[in-house]
Order: sequence, then C-alpha cells, then structure tokens
Amino acid sequence: MNRVRIPLRSIADTFCKLKSHEHGRRNVIGSLELCRTLATINGNLFLGYGEESTSKSLQVQIVDALRWGERSRASKLLSVLVNGNQSLKADDFVYILNHCARSPDPLFVMETWRLMEEKEICLNNKCCFLMVRALSRGGYLTEACNLIKFLGENHGIYPLLPVYNCFLGACAKMQSAIHANQCLELMECRRVGKNEITYSELLKLAVWQQNLSSVREIWKDYIKHYSLNIISLRKFIWSFTRLKDLKSAYETLQHMVALAISGKLFVISTAEGRLYSSRLDIPIPSKGESGSPKVKLEKNEQCLDLKVGTDASNIDKSKSVSATVGMLNNCKSSPAMKVLRWSFNDLLHACAQARDYGLAEQLVALMQNLGLQPSSHTYDGFVRAIIPARGFSAGMKMLKVMEERNMKPHASTLAALSVQCSKALELDLAESLLDQVCECSHPYPYNAFLGACDTMDQPERAVRLLAKMRQLNVQPDIRTYELLFSLFGNVNAPYEEGNILSQVDSIKRIRAMEMDMAKNGVQHSHLSMKNLLKALGAEGMTRELLQYLHIAENLFCHTNTYLGPPIYNTVLHSLVEAEEGHIAIEIFKNMKSCGFQPNAATYNVMIDCCSTIRCLRSAYALVSMMVRDGFYPETMTYTALIKILLAYGNFDEALNLLDQASLEGYQLDVLLYNTILKKASEKGRIDIIEFIVERMHQNKVQPDPSTCHYVFSAYVDGGFNNTAMEALQVLSLWMISYEDCILEEKKREFEDDFVLSEYLEAESRIIQVFKDCDEHLAAALLNLRWCAILRFPISWSPNRSQWARGLTNNYDSTRTKLEA
Repeated sequence: MNRVRIPLRSIADTFCKLKSHEHGRRNVIGSLELCRTLATINGNLFLGYGEESTSKSLQVQIVDALRWGERSRASKLLSVLVNGNQSLKADDFVYILNHCARSPDPLFVMETWRLMEEKEICLNNKCCFLMVRALSRGGYLTEACNLIKFLGENHGIYPLLPVYNCFLGACAKMQSAIHANQCLELMECRRVGKNEITYSELLKLAVWQQNLSSVREIWKDYIKHYSLNIISLRKFIWSFTRLKDLKSAYETLQHMVALAISGKLFVISTAEGRLYSSRLDIPIPSKGESGSPKVKLEKNEQCLDLKVGTDASNIDKSKSVSATVGMLNNCKSSPAMKVLRWSFNDLLHACAQARDYGLAEQLVALMQNLGLQPSSHTYDGFVRAIIPARGFSAGMKMLKVMEERNMKPHASTLAALSVQCSKALELDLAESLLDQVCECSHPYPYNAFLGACDTMDQPERAVRLLAKMRQLNVQPDIRTYELLFSLFGNVNAPYEEGNILSQVDSIKRIRAMEMDMAKNGVQHSHLSMKNLLKALGAEGMTRELLQYLHIAENLFCHTNTYLGPPIYNTVLHSLVEAEEGHIAIEIFKNMKSCGFQPNAATYNVMIDCCSTIRCLRSAYALVSMMVRDGFYPETMTYTALIKILLAYGNFDEALNLLDQASLEGYQLDVLLYNTILKKASEKGRIDIIEFIVERMHQNKVQPDPSTCHYVFSAYVDGGFNNTAMEALQVLSLWMISYEDCILEEKKREFEDDFVLSEYLEAESRIIQVFKDCDEHLAAALLNLRWCAILRFPISWSPNRSQWARGLTNNYDSTRTKLEA
C-alpha cells in the first residue's frame, strides 16, 4: 500500500527534543492498563476517563472535526485542549489516538505527540500502542519502528508484546521484510517473547515471501510451546495451502478433525462475528527452557490416518470415522465448525490449483462423514479441482446439486466450467454459463470462449461475448486481442478471395482493434502481430502487409525483442500465395542480412516460392542451405519440389521424388498427392490420376474435396461421364472412411435423411454439418446426394465398385509403364 508522504520534520529530530520524565507507574501496571485498553478499544468503547470533564468534550469535537475532514479546526481544538487550565494525563488523549489508529491518521498522531511532549505529558503503554498502530497502518513503518526503539531506550516505557504484534502485522500487510526483521531483532534483544498472534503475523510474512521452510520452522517452534487448537491450525493450513504444500496441509487438517471429534474446540465468537480461541494465551519467553514439550494427541483424541491419495480403501477408512463423529451433529452451526469448513475449503482450492482431483474427492467424502455442510465456496474449489480430469459434465452435476440445495454458484465456478466447455467446443453451454457470470475481473474465461469461436469459425458468437465483456467492464488483455485479430482481421477468407469491399472492411476492423488496444494500454505481442499480418495476407493486401511488417520491425526493435521467424514466415507465405515471389526473395535476403536465422518453415516457404518463379536451381540451392543449417527436408519440402517439376511437365521426375520421399519414411499427405493430381488433370493424364488414387488408397491417405474435383474433372474432360460419376461416388465414400463397418453405420445415419431424402431441408441439414466444422463429411454427402439426384445408384461399399477394383488390378502394370 503506497501512500502520499507529506514532508514532516524527521521523527528523529522530534526524539532529540524529548526530555526524560519520571514515571509514577511501573511497567507491570502499564501491562495491565494496556490489556484493559485493548479489550475496550476493540469494543468501540470510550475508556480512559474517570470523570466528566471539558477534556472529554474537546476530544469528541476533535475527532468529529477529523471525521469531517476539518484538519485545521481539529488542530486548533487540540491546541485548546493542551493549553487549557486542567491537568492532563496520557489517558486524556486515548480517544483521539484511538481514532487516528483506526482511520489511520499518522500525521495527526505526530502533531498530538509533539504537543504532549511540549507540555511534558508522559506517555503510557496505551498511547504507545495506539501511536504505533496509527503509524504502521498509515504506512510510516520506519517512524513506527523508531518510536518503538526510542521509547524502550530513552523514555522509560518498554512497549509490550501487542505493540510488536501490531507492527509485525503492518509489515506483513505492506510486505516489508526489512522492518519485520528489525522488529524481530528488537524483540529478541529485549526478550519480549511471542504469543499466538506473533506466530500468526510471522506466518503471513513467510507466505508473502513464498518461504515454505520458514512456515515449517514456525510450525515446529509453535508446537514446542503450545497445545494444538483449531484457530491456530487453521492459520497453518492456510499457509501450507498458499505455498502449495498439500501434504503438510492435509496432515494439519487431520489434527484439526481429531480435535473437533474429541470436543476440544475452544472457539467463541465476538459480537461482531470475529472468531478467536477461548484459551488463555500466555506469551512465550524468548529464551530459556520454559514452555511445554511437543504436544501429542491424547488417547481420546482420534487421529485420522488418511493417506494423501485416491484409492478406495482410504475413502472407506474415512467412512468408518462417521461412527465416532455423531457428536458433531449437535454443533454444526458452532464457530468451530465454521473454522473447520474454512480449512477444508482452503485445501480444496489448493487442490484446484494443483489439479489434484483425487484428494479433492477424498476431502468432500470426509466432510460428508463429519456432517459438515458444503458451502458455495466449498463447491467452487471442488468443481475447479475435478473438471480438468473428470470433464465439464462432472462440474455440471455439481451445479445441479447446488441448485437442488438453493445455493448460488460463485462466478469463479461458472467461469471455470465455461472454460472447460470452451475447450470441449461446447459453445452453447459455455456461452450460457458466461451469461450467468455477474462479475469477473479476469478475461481468461472469455479468452477461452473466443479461442473456441476461432476454432469453430463462429465470429458472430464472439461479437455477443465482446458486448458482455464491455457490459461487465472486463479489461481485455493481449490474449484477447490476439484472438480478435484472428477472428475479425479478415472478412472473406478462407473460402473466398478478398475484394475491394472486403479489404476496406478488413482494414477498418484492424484499425478499430488497434485503437482499442491503445485505449487499454496493451501493446502488440508477436502472436497478435502475426495474426494481423496473416489477416492482411488472406485478404490479398500486399501493400498494407509490407507496411505492417515494417511497423513490427520498428516496434520490436525498440523493445529489444527478437522479431523471430514466425512473423517473417507469415509475410513470406502471403507473398508467395499472392504470386509476389520477387518481393518475398527481397525480404528473405534482408532477413538473412539482419542476422535473423531462418527455420525449416522459412526454407519450405521459399522453396515453394521457387515454384512461382519456376526456378528449380534456386530450389535445390535452398535445400542445400536448409541441410547446412541443420534442417532436414519435410513432406512440404517434397511437395514444393514436386510442384516445380510439374510446372515443367516433368511427371517422371516428380514420381521419382515421390518414391524417394516414401522410401525415406516421410508421411505423405493429401496435399502432396493433390499437387500431382491437379497437374495430371490439367494435362489429361488419366493414367497418372488412377495410379495416384490407388496409391493413396493403399497408403490409407483419405481424399479431400480437392481430390474429388481433380479426378472428376479429368474424366469429364475426357468424355468419360459415367466413370466420372462412379469415381466421384467412390472417392466421396473414402472421404468418409476406408472401413466398411464405419460406412455401414454412416449409411444408417445419413442415407435416408440426407442423401435420398426428397425434402428440400436435406441440403440445409448438410450445410449444418459443414458449419459444425465437418467439412469433408458435408462435401461427401453433397456429392452422394448429387449422384442420387442424377439417378445413379448409391452403393455404400466402394471397394466393390468396378472402378475401384480396376484401380487395384491395374496398379502394378500402370506403375511399370510409368517407370519405363
């Protein structure tokens, strides 16, 4: 917590002007006064005044002025109080200092103390505590520490343990290890000792520092001097879970459950609802052998020996405890049960972070056996722990259970479930869950949904989600914009080429997204820039593509960030697709001259570029450079080389290269085969087409819509219409599957309602299959329906087709002819 620091006269200067005073009270009496004051201050009572006086009235006026922000009036009233005729004591300032400690108002504390010193009014432990509290809470840790030191060394007052605990608590809150160490050294030097509150503040500091070993040392030291109680055990469980030590947290929870079963709860609640231990908390001397030995569970304290694991024997063992915990049913609503439930919740949320669904399930089973009613917070941790492994369906079951119990799920529960649904591409359910989220501080669940929309190519859903984010004031992060550029950067791609209208629309979208990035203070990442460049390339905007490449180079140069091959590869690929090979070559040369090391994808793109400029020699030179740089040719490398050979009409060398790739063990894909089929179709080489189709069949490479197009066009152009329809039917079925059993299942599912249906809605249903991202199945069904409309008989056994059997029978002879 950073506060505006107003220039003050150094507290050290103030200390120099202090005069030593004789104190009429002993420190032991001061201790009793402090205990009485702390007990009454926490209850908001006005203490420290033995009789009605004008000082009491003035103090009330001073505090009222401070509450209304009238500081000058408060200062004048304080001056009147100090300069009055009545004799003042330290107790006459407790009400003012108490207000300053609660506010906090460290500046007015300094002013009050200065006037008290001028009038030689002696401080006591009550005032010392409140002053330290005000300075600490106000962020003046150095001044508070100096005050503690000074009072003990020069003023005859030795601050008691609550003062040090208050200061340690402020150090933990403001995350100041330096001041905390100074305080601990001072406590050790003055032999102040420690109590349970001290341990609590030390735990907070250790957790902030992510120091698990310190927490374990604090635990060892604690159990040397204290018997176990539920309040302290909860604090240790909280610490262990925050530091991801599930084993220690679970072992500590076992002690807590054992105490609850034995009835040793010692927890009561204040009027404000705060829980604390009813045991007497006696400070521990800092040195010496005093203190009780390490506490062991007594015979009547049953220890739950449950291993951290998920096997059924452990859960069955926990069920056996239910016979001994009947006494807990009578105190389900007691403060101790609240503390017990909180500790279970802490451990469940730690399980969610560690994705330990087994332990989470074991904890919930134990809660049921103990009669602990789960809260919404309990279900939040449990659901988030189990859904990564059990799937979103398990989380939906828990939501149903909560609904039956009239419990409202947390926003984090709904968000986590939505993320899992987005990962499973269940967009309807994911969107429905996000609609129930009333507040969310992080865009992560929305980003997961945007990613699913990008995968499913459903930008219209993303528009609705963006409206929801703006409604909830969810701040987008760089991941949000990375996905937005991918979703909305291009208009027509991937199924249509860009035109003037789509290009204008695309650039407007990109500029709008960049303006929103600037508004939210988000800078481009490599991925967001890559997606932007990819969108420009998809729309065919070469000029804008090059402009943004230069912007990216300047942007990442100023941030000392390596631009990297992926961005260059995106630009090079777009240029090659636009048949701007010479520009791509210039960028590749500049990339090399600037020290950017190409990767395998870069070389593959440039080899593909050589097919555009029809330069086989340059392609082989690039392959040589690729190998020298430690990259071996890939399937796409062979595809690019074959494309160049086919550009020269050299089918023989192209087929030889195909054989070489197969012999070297490369997984040949449909894109490579389609490269040959396309050129063969253009040249009317039906022999090569039939050879390649059968080779695909033997290698279990399924055809795609392009394969069907090239084969069908070749037969039609040759005047073999019946063969074209038969080949189209066979390839469409192979596009669904090569397995007869699967085709039989698809026949029952699709033949009557999709292929042979006489209703116009059949095409709409097929289009819906396409929208559901099953492009090949949709294309196959449309082809089959077209064959049926033209009155060609539909057979779902493609291997029995005369054309298919002819491919198999003629494969070897065709191969021999091609090799001759």
